[in-house]
Amino acid sequence: SGMLNSTCALRVFLRYLHREDIVPTDLVRSVPRGRTYRQASLPRAIRWEEVERLLASVDQRSELGKRDYAILVLLASYGLRAREIAALCLEDFDWPHAQVSIPLRKGGHSTRYPLSATAGEAVIEYLQVRRTDVAHRQVFLTARSPYAPMRHAAVSAMVSGRMRRADIHVGRGGSHTLRHACVQHLVEADVPFKVIGDYVGHRDPASTLLYGKVAVHKLRELVIAEAEDML
Repeated sequence: SGMLNSTCALRVFLRYLHREDIVPTDLVRSVPRGRTYRQASLPRAIRWEEVERLLASVDQRSELGKRDYAILVLLASYGLRAREIAALCLEDFDWPHAQVSIPLRKGGHSTRYPLSATAGEAVIEYLQVRRTDVAHRQVFLTARSPYAPMRHAAVSAMVSGRMRRADIHVGRGGSHTLRHACVQHLVEADVPFKVIGDYVGHRDPASTLLYGKVAVHKLRELVIAEAEDML
C-alpha cells in the first residue's frame, strides 16, 4: 500500500504541473501504476518465544489476570478468532471428555478440540473466580459492573494491551497476532497445510498457504507430493 500511495501522489503532482504549464509534457503516463498482489505481505505473527513471554507476563493472582491468561492460552493454542472467544459459553466445555467446542466459526461450521491440560487448567482457574451472580452463559465477562460478556473488540484490545506491556511490538497487534503465531508454529512443526487449515477454521486453503512464504521447505514438499500424484 505504501508503493501505491507514493505513485498515486506522484501522478497527481505531475498532472498538476502539466495543468499549470510548469512542465510542458504530461508525464503522468510515464509513472507505472503500482500493483498489489494477493499474499504479497506476510502474516503479522510473532515468534513462539514471544508468545511464551507474553503468557509469562500475566499476573495470574487477580481475577482479571486469570481471565486474560485463559483467553491468551486459548487464542495461542487453537488459533481462535476474537469473535469465537467472545461467543464461548459455559456449556461449550465438555469437562468429562476434556473437549471444547467452537460453535460459531467463520465458515458456519463448528469445531471440537481436545482440551489441553494447559488450556483446561487456565479456564478452570478463571471459572473459580468468575462471578456466579450473573445470568450470562458466555464464559468471559467484563472486569467491571455490570459484568457483561466481553465483545470481540474488547478481546482484541486486551491482547494488544498485554503485548505492549510485555514489550512485544508488531504492526496492528491484537488477537489475530496469536492466531497467526499459532498457524506459523504449526507450519514450522511440519504439520500438513490441510490439517492446519482445518484446525484453525480456514475456509480458503490459500489462507493457510500464505504462511508457506516463510516455510519454503513446506511448499517444496507440497509441490513434490502433487507431482507424484500426477505420475
